[in-house]
Amino acid sequence: MGASLLRLHFHDCFVNGCDASVLLDDTANFTGEKTAGPNNNSLRGFDVVDTIKSQLESLCPGVVSCADILAVAARDSVVALGGTTWTVPLGRRDATTASASAANSNIPSPALSLSGLISAFSNKGFTTKEMIALSGSHTIGMAKCSIFRSRIYNETNINTAFATSLKSNCPSASGDNNLSPLDTTSSTVFDTAYYTDLINSKGLLHSDQQLYSGGNGSTDSQVKAYSTNSATFFTDFGNAMVKMGNLSPLTGTSGQIRTNCRKVNSG
Repeated sequence: MGASLLRLHFHDCFVNGCDASVLLDDTANFTGEKTAGPNNNSLRGFDVVDTIKSQLESLCPGVVSCADILAVAARDSVVALGGTTWTVPLGRRDATTASASAANSNIPSPALSLSGLISAFSNKGFTTKEMIALSGSHTIGMAKCSIFRSRIYNETNINTAFATSLKSNCPSASGDNNLSPLDTTSSTVFDTAYYTDLINSKGLLHSDQQLYSGGNGSTDSQVKAYSTNSATFFTDFGNAMVKMGNLSPLTGTSGQIRTNCRKVNSG
């Protein structure tokens, strides 16, 4: 579940800040983020968060927010898969509403161009270098055929053998939910192989390969640097994750500490 828990934190923070709004089920009063385009039938790990929350509530009721759970679970997932660690600032509180439209407009699409990626992250205060570091999250996890089909059948900046190997699991007109690893080399290890894949034209998503265009693109040198220096990547990734976890948190008397991460406290 490591990659999925890391992604939950990202999809939470990019939509109205790190407030656990992504965990809220739809209600009569609002359509939440779970059914938004980037999330529907795609985000997972909600049951894992529920288990963590119920254990915390029995040990120290009303103390640890769902937003903080997502931040810590993301860090611990990276550590568990062999990656770096960082100190997670705590004290976030939980939102009492969620927005499908905000999720649809704020979460970067895998179809984005390089300039689109740069601006999507810049809108949240991230530099291009930080965007490249955060993209390294794709060194773990899987993607659905429907997300990368167009790339393997239509794009030219892709290793031919790699594209061919993917087509058997992702036919041109079926198998939408079939999964392939984002990092073809070591999809359950948090390492720098993602960047090496890009240099070898083996980025699975269109947006991934946009970071490397053959040696003279504006982001190529940073991809090369990370591919050969895991220490630099780990440091930059940890720092960028702290920055992401600090996106517009609810603190003090704002929000609440939800008892159930899926719904707002009653009363």
